[in-house]
Amino acid sequence: MFQHILLPTDGSDLSNEAARAGITLAKALGAKVTGFFAAPAPTPVVYSHFIPVGLMSPDEHARVIEQTATRYLSVIEEAARAAGVPCEVMHETDEYPADAIVKAARARGCDCIFMSSHGHRGRRGPTLGSETQKVAAQAHVPVVIYRVEAAD
Repeated sequence: MFQHILLPTDGSDLSNEAARAGITLAKALGAKVTGFFAAPAPTPVVYSHFIPVGLMSPDEHARVIEQTATRYLSVIEEAARAAGVPCEVMHETDEYPADAIVKAARARGCDCIFMSSHGHRGRRGPTLGSETQKVAAQAHVPVVIYRVEAAD
């Protein structure tokens, strides 16, 4: 079935849960995984909860991206190692995370993208996260969506 699964992460608990589920699938299939983080493009203004809180140089931004990527991707590396699943990790800086995820899957030769979606229910039923929708629409390979119902 699948031989190489891309596991995108945004560092959230749900992404980490999805990555662990993707690793479980990879182990069952004898597949390898690639953990992936799409970092935001550099900007001189630093935001916290959509509020500008300071300024950052490009070098400082690059350092923060490296630290963040290492922290987020180490969760995937550790889970894969514990499961005995071959794993590599990578990150890219891109303004459009969904585009970066699809490009990474293509560049690494992945035959599946396994990612989370924040499940919210409204009057029209469950919805997918916007990045998940974009990846599913653009991907050249199957996208497995790990969905957990969120409380409204």
